[in-house]
Amino acid sequence: MNVESLRKILQLEREKGYTDTAVIGGLDRFLHRWAGQALESITNPQLLSHFRRLRLDDSKYASLAKPRRERWLEGVLEFLSEIERSEGEKIEASPPKKSVVSPAPRRRPSARQEAAGESLDAPITALRGVSTSLAAKFKRLGVATVRDLLYFFPHRHLDYSQRKYISQLSEGEEPTIVANVWQAQVTMLGGRRGTEAIVGDETGNVRVVWFNNPYLAKNLPTNAKVVLSGRVSLFGGRHVFESPEWELLEDKELVHTGRLVPIYPLTQGLKPRQVRKLMKGVVDRWAGQVADFLPAGLIKRRKLLELPRAIMQAHYPDDAEARESARHRLAFDELFLLQLGVLGRKYDWQESQPGNPFTADTAVLDIFLKSLPFQLTGAQQKVLKELLADLEKPRPMSRLLQGEVGSGKTVVATAALLVAAANGYQGAFMAPTEILAEQHFTNVSQLLSRAGKQVAEEENLRSFSSLLSKPLTVALLIGDIKQARKQEIQQRISAGEIDIVIGTHALIQKEVGFQGLSLAVVDEQHRFGVAQRSALRQKGFNPHVLVMTATPIPRTLALTLYGDLDLSVIDELPPGRQVVKTRWLKPAQRDSAYEFLSRQVAQGRQAFIICPLVEESEVIQAKAAVAEYQRLSGEVFPDLKLGLIHGRMSAAEKDEVMHRFRSGELEVLVSTPVVEVGIDVPNATVMLVESADRFGLSQLHQFRGRVGRGSEQSYCMLLAENPSEIGRERLDIIEKTQDGFQLAEEDLKLRGPGEFFGTRQSGLPDLRMARLSDVKLLELARAEAIKLFENDPGLKKSEHTLLAKELGRVWQPGGELS
Repeated sequence: MNVESLRKILQLEREKGYTDTAVIGGLDRFLHRWAGQALESITNPQLLSHFRRLRLDDSKYASLAKPRRERWLEGVLEFLSEIERSEGEKIEASPPKKSVVSPAPRRRPSARQEAAGESLDAPITALRGVSTSLAAKFKRLGVATVRDLLYFFPHRHLDYSQRKYISQLSEGEEPTIVANVWQAQVTMLGGRRGTEAIVGDETGNVRVVWFNNPYLAKNLPTNAKVVLSGRVSLFGGRHVFESPEWELLEDKELVHTGRLVPIYPLTQGLKPRQVRKLMKGVVDRWAGQVADFLPAGLIKRRKLLELPRAIMQAHYPDDAEARESARHRLAFDELFLLQLGVLGRKYDWQESQPGNPFTADTAVLDIFLKSLPFQLTGAQQKVLKELLADLEKPRPMSRLLQGEVGSGKTVVATAALLVAAANGYQGAFMAPTEILAEQHFTNVSQLLSRAGKQVAEEENLRSFSSLLSKPLTVALLIGDIKQARKQEIQQRISAGEIDIVIGTHALIQKEVGFQGLSLAVVDEQHRFGVAQRSALRQKGFNPHVLVMTATPIPRTLALTLYGDLDLSVIDELPPGRQVVKTRWLKPAQRDSAYEFLSRQVAQGRQAFIICPLVEESEVIQAKAAVAEYQRLSGEVFPDLKLGLIHGRMSAAEKDEVMHRFRSGELEVLVSTPVVEVGIDVPNATVMLVESADRFGLSQLHQFRGRVGRGSEQSYCMLLAENPSEIGRERLDIIEKTQDGFQLAEEDLKLRGPGEFFGTRQSGLPDLRMARLSDVKLLELARAEAIKLFENDPGLKKSEHTLLAKELGRVWQPGGELS
């Protein structure tokens, strides 16, 4: 490594005023050659860390402004002085804080490799040592390409960075030692063959055992230098390492010991050491090839790590601080790309083509509101005002309306649909299931019949006079209708004879054409993907869209999941709304719970029983539900009429059971956790949840919302066999708290976002590093995304080329995250 020649060139560059003329071809070209040779000879970890910070192997001196050139060059000169001070010194084996040996040099791909088509998007079988069977195992973990591997982050790290001498060992600690192998042999340990070794350093010897692993003895030759990291126990008054991680000390960076050691997700057939070894090679070889897509100004302004370094430090960090800096950068990327995606969607919908501005007909609205048997709450009035303000604008509304069960969202939505009809346009109201669509049809018809006189009632169709200059017609369109009647309703929708259409996803089928769809209301949005919502939107001339959900979503999660929508919240329940009495019961109280349920049914009430959550599969869950139903109907409630719903039943079968329950034919409904959100059975007063500690707070609150819809006092009983500490905390909270939004915030804290809705079908993006409980980072990412989007909404500027490419890669064409 010729330090002196580089120093002379840098000093000459300084004398020439940082003009990049000290060497023919420019300083970058010279530095790249010099750095490649220097890397081979740097063995000091501190020097290597400094080398990486300077990025001498990938310098960008030519692109820097003069003040930055000056600062950077002084930094390199200081680095050269450090090298000279360290040369000739012998690196002592004193206990270091970080990695025991220095990292191996990172090599860029050769021209031959690049010509052979190796790229980040190559399948992992292109990597040396990755067979098709190994690739299949990684496929189960969502890893298919080299890029996927780089983003296959460990879920935690073991801290094996604390180096000690043998004389310093203490029971219960997890230190790292560097020692010589004096002896290694196969022996019997606990009745099975294992490996026993005696190792020592200058301060003493220690015994090491590996249970059920006799093959290890031959990998530990006498006098070999070995690094051991793991838990120390006391046996017969002497310290013993039990099944520690190990590796021979060679001239390469440690992977399994002596550092923060990554713990990766595994699947059957993958072993921790195998995955770590593969990942180390991939990260060293490929992380440097990842292009940093964030604008340089943003990286500097927010003091973010550069992307290649963040990826390296996320896998094999120098220390805990470096790991957190890497997580911060990678989490920012995820949230920033997510926000850019949803802002882009909102821009496409609102700016790419104009909407239809409505005139809020106050006379029609007044008639409707005065006809209601109750007064709107303050929250309902505020939300209605927000909706009307949106509907009067020339750009289409995109709004999310959140509100607890019973908060009165349907009334507000009906008022908006009435305004659309008064302006001569059609409105669509889409629910996730047929039974909910029927419920909405009944409720909307009842609300309108108070304000106007019902003049026609046909199968799935109602007409009301005296509200508008012509009769207002409402239709129900679901799959259950006879084909001839369905075609007739579809024709009347196309002809513009129907003002408000209520239905399921059948509304977005090709056969349904609207004459003038200008308002689409979508209930329980997390049950619909973006593609379905877009399909509904294409039925009209860029209609206003109102999305409603009874699932309380914390603000941070709403901004992330529904960042393309403006947010309205009905955070006030109508006066007199009853509180559902909630109790957490111990296993010994099960019989009392069954007796209480029987007494309620004897008084003419109905009850729900939710079966335990079975994670393995829907098939196993269905079998468990059938077995529980048979036990309950045969042994516990032989005199009651029970029904069963589980996820393997068809929509028609579920609907039939629900109809029988709503009509009172069934007294108890046994169900897996698929009880439809919003199902209204006013006579149901008991909700009994088995293994309640396995559900999240929001889900338990949803179950509780199935009862308490009538005038009778209702009860929610939560059975839990042996809850964990977090399970107990959840059950305590739900017993005391009725506020869904407060529960949602607590749920997010306790469980994290990935589990918040229970399934990936929720539309929750796959966030590997971001924590949605990190409000500050989420708001920072959103603020930066808005700032960039306002400046360059189409990402057309040259400095945003890489960002546009990454955004296109992360977001699939349908608008969903990949």
